[in-house]
Amino acid sequence: MNYFLLVFKSAIEDFKRNKVRTFLTSLGILIGVSSVVLLLAFGLGLKKYIQGQFESLGTNLIIVMPGKILKGGSFSAGGGMGGIKFDEKDVSTLKRLSNVSLIVPVFTKTVTLEALGNSEIGDLYATTADIFPVRNLEIDTGRVFEKSDIDKKSKIVVLGPKIAEKVFKSKDEAVGKIVKIENQGFTVIGVLKAKGGGGFGGPDFDSFAYVPYKSALTFNPDKTFFAIYVKAENEESIAPLKEDIKNALLKRYKEDDFSAVEQTEILSAVSSIFGILNLVLVAIAAISLIVGGIGIMNIMYVSVVERVREIGIRRAMGALGKDILLQFLTEAVILSLFGGLLGLSFSALIVFLIQPLFPAYIDSQSILVALGVSSGIGIAFGVLPAKRASGMSPVEAIRYE
Repeated sequence: MNYFLLVFKSAIEDFKRNKVRTFLTSLGILIGVSSVVLLLAFGLGLKKYIQGQFESLGTNLIIVMPGKILKGGSFSAGGGMGGIKFDEKDVSTLKRLSNVSLIVPVFTKTVTLEALGNSEIGDLYATTADIFPVRNLEIDTGRVFEKSDIDKKSKIVVLGPKIAEKVFKSKDEAVGKIVKIENQGFTVIGVLKAKGGGGFGGPDFDSFAYVPYKSALTFNPDKTFFAIYVKAENEESIAPLKEDIKNALLKRYKEDDFSAVEQTEILSAVSSIFGILNLVLVAIAAISLIVGGIGIMNIMYVSVVERVREIGIRRAMGALGKDILLQFLTEAVILSLFGGLLGLSFSALIVFLIQPLFPAYIDSQSILVALGVSSGIGIAFGVLPAKRASGMSPVEAIRYE
């Protein structure tokens, strides 16, 4: 134990004599480790963000959409682009199934909303009153529309907080005002609480405008729906209900004309895509680790040349080749670990600063990867310089100029 402690102290003393060189050598490892750890942290944060978005849509939900969305657990080419469009007949068919808690047909369209001289782009959701409990949408100001409003074809709208803020400059003053949607007047009866979304190309839930679907026939003259949300009574009934939905729709459509998918299936497919993407980005970032390792190898070679006489004296005093090998290998590993710890600290600081904006985080696996890779690089790239130092003849080393 004392032997290893002596080797460690010797390495530290050498680094103290060359502080600037020590830091610059570790800088390459710092950059490489930071890149890898930050990408892993962003990947974990992205996965957490996506899970949160899906969970916010509600539980026990089956989404029925045109086209074949998933094949073999992955998104299929052209998924969701099928030629069929659902109608009220399909809604009625699905309502008759057992284990169904709620059925929500949805028609969507990107529209322009105008009020008080302001004009903004938003997404129109023509649907039923059940959209609010299905998507866990809570009212902030005013009220949501009800079944009676749908039957009366009332020209009313419930706005997301972001679109309300943009159009009326204050979401608190939006209720009771008229907003023109594609030049048609709708009375704002409520503004929802903030839901989030809109990141990474996803839907911005706070910019949606919800209207009764019977009040939007000008936008949807064919009375069709883009999707149908089916909420199961409980988690255990999801699988049998999904099968019942498929069998019911197969009486009218072909198998590839539609998809009935659970949220967990979509989440799994999305996570696998981002997992592969993150792996590729980490592999690219690892190149900087290799560059940092080459820098350590070069510096260790320089150190060997500078300390030839020291090596000769140590060998003459009885040090074995393996002692010299261990000394230089220890120095290379310490340099790498120093850079790895700096990189980990720098990454932790960046993650801490961005956490209020994005749920990135560093897990124990990332820490092990950072320290394991940095020490591995020290060993891998320190072997050649260390072997050269340990193979020197004591006489030739002492006589070296």
